[in-house]
Amino acid sequence: MNEAYIVAAVRTAGGRRNGRLSGWHPVDMVAQVINALIDRVNADPAQVEDVFMGCVSQIGEQSTNVARNAVLASKLPESVPGTSIDRQCGSSQQAVHFGAQAVMSGVMDMVIAAGVESMSRVPMFTPSSLPQKHGMGTYISSTISTRYNGAAFSQFAGAELLAKKHGITKEHMDAFALQSHQRAIVATRNGLFESEIVSLPARLADGSEPGDLHTIDEGIRFDASLQSIAEVKLLEKGGLISAATASQIADGASAVLIVSEAGLKTLGVKPLARIHHMSVLGGDPVIMLETPIQATERALARVGMNIDDIDLYEVNEAFASVPIAWVQALGADPARLNVNGGAIALGHPLGASGTRLMTTLVHALEQRGARFGLQTMCEGGGMANVTLLERL
Repeated sequence: MNEAYIVAAVRTAGGRRNGRLSGWHPVDMVAQVINALIDRVNADPAQVEDVFMGCVSQIGEQSTNVARNAVLASKLPESVPGTSIDRQCGSSQQAVHFGAQAVMSGVMDMVIAAGVESMSRVPMFTPSSLPQKHGMGTYISSTISTRYNGAAFSQFAGAELLAKKHGITKEHMDAFALQSHQRAIVATRNGLFESEIVSLPARLADGSEPGDLHTIDEGIRFDASLQSIAEVKLLEKGGLISAATASQIADGASAVLIVSEAGLKTLGVKPLARIHHMSVLGGDPVIMLETPIQATERALARVGMNIDDIDLYEVNEAFASVPIAWVQALGADPARLNVNGGAIALGHPLGASGTRLMTTLVHALEQRGARFGLQTMCEGGGMANVTLLERL
């Protein structure tokens, strides 16, 4: 089987809801990221054979195959196709898997895996709530409802269930949230994100442009303290989780360029990493967010490794309970987890987060001279992707 290599990985700095990226049409935003990706390795745009793009809210400005529309808005020629993927929060991590599978099978030599989400312009839940409002029903069929005894499929309820199942306290999650901001602050101040961030002109929701470039993740709270986090109102009465211990609604785009051995020779570049393993697993859709644990255990068993063999982990901070439960269950080293902060500080632009985490992981491996990196994400419906990378 052929190998699949990552040769470039880029992302926007995260934009807060109605913030500095909210004036960008999502198609144009991700097209700029694709252009920057191509420029990183001076690739001939015509040599890209397909674009796999994650996007969760495929409606409105993100509808009608956002991947193809992004191609048409970019420097890629019309001959490059594109397809859009919805595996919920893992959509662009799945885009990497599909792209790598195409390369490893020998069908293609150069593909782009990307993700985009403008949560300012296309609010979360719009694909389900808007049709339901107009009498088009819900995605939960009577058969599903019967199978799960009418249980609600809610990420918020799942995060609470996960915390209670694994004995995670509010105080633990508050401290974890503060750590996410602190690590992101250190990474920002030390310039660790500079090699991965594509600078875009700031563009506000009203269409105005302040005249500067958006280069710093807007969700980082540089004045965060344990007290300020602890005082944030809980999401539900009697619960454990607040908005401060959940991922931030955000706008953003990200992309990686995946090539074969032939693609490496064509570009004449050194790969950043080799894709060592890919897998995906389904689990309980009610607790929903626990599957990264089982998916990681299965992935490590398949490659004959244990958690201590992995140098860095990126586990999406959808809620603080997710990475905390993952670390506890696997006996992982918390010092290797989300070393430059995670979605609590950097934001979680849904469909863009998979390749955002991968971009950060690839660059962190390079900066630290580390060898193996693991990425996993909880996903709606109780799923989780796992990707193992080896820095070369």
